[in-house]
Amino acid sequence: MPLFNSQDILVIGAGVLGLCTAAELVRRGHGVTVVDPGGLNASGVAAGMIAPAMESAVDDLSLDHAELLRRARDAWSDFAAATGVRLDRDLAEWRGGTVEVLAARLAALGFEHGFDRDAGRLTTHEDWKVEPAQALAVLTRGVRTLEARATALSRSNGRWRAETTVGAVEADQVVLATGAGAALGGLPETAARLLDLISPIRGQIGLVNERLTDHVVRGPGAYVAPMGTGCVIGATMEAGERSLRPDPERCAQMLAAAWAVLGQTPRPLQIEWRAGVRGATPDGLPMAGAVEEGLHLALGPRRNGWLLGPLVASVVADEVEGRSPKEPTLAPRRFI
Repeated sequence: MPLFNSQDILVIGAGVLGLCTAAELVRRGHGVTVVDPGGLNASGVAAGMIAPAMESAVDDLSLDHAELLRRARDAWSDFAAATGVRLDRDLAEWRGGTVEVLAARLAALGFEHGFDRDAGRLTTHEDWKVEPAQALAVLTRGVRTLEARATALSRSNGRWRAETTVGAVEADQVVLATGAGAALGGLPETAARLLDLISPIRGQIGLVNERLTDHVVRGPGAYVAPMGTGCVIGATMEAGERSLRPDPERCAQMLAAAWAVLGQTPRPLQIEWRAGVRGATPDGLPMAGAVEEGLHLALGPRRNGWLLGPLVASVVADEVEGRSPKEPTLAPRRFI
């Protein structure tokens, strides 16, 4: 098989963390090769939420965790302008359920919001979104892509060598952005131990060819968000599940919850159901940064991959360039 030579950096994985990191490195003048088998990945099975406010309220996060998510959201402004990703900053809304509790949490965390107690309606302009298909497409600009599956990694004479299904690739530095996938053969012990901590979470969404709402609407059991000329219904969080086959029963439950959130009478819809598997760390925050000389991780964002993409990319790119980590909370070695 042929031997491919990356100019500087090899990124393994073309989900949101891998492509954001690749795009950030290209912005900084590095030559980057991305190795990925292609096809739909978990980042494409998503609504593209960049939602620090609602995520913080729903998960009852600490102030420090919420502030990290806010910094991640803010990192999108310059990143989107530089890469061509389109940002949607329209209103986000929560209806029903524990809306008073969520409003109190937003207030305690300092997120701008409006609360209509009588209507049971909570709104914020702090949450944004992107269109995953558009974003994934533009993030590959300037990046060399090798459509293959990486199988093993080794280091010799100061360079890394990745074995893939179409040949070997050599690079000075490697970024592992392999989601919830199996660890590559030959990984250093420390990296292998860290990857063993990544647990799978299946998420299911439905793509609808009708525009059921003009802004993100969330509520108990479901959200509905605009996407293209239609919308997306989501999303399940199924810990430990790896199947990519949509579950009709869970999808039916989610659809029923979506109609309730919208306050609309159910009617027949044309829906394409999809399932994707995300990776999660024990503390719910991604691993971003170096684990060995020239080996970096960009893994485990749970359901917040789109929110955290540019922040993780900046952290990894800084460490690739020898700078001190700007977000030590995300350092992979916190688990060792």
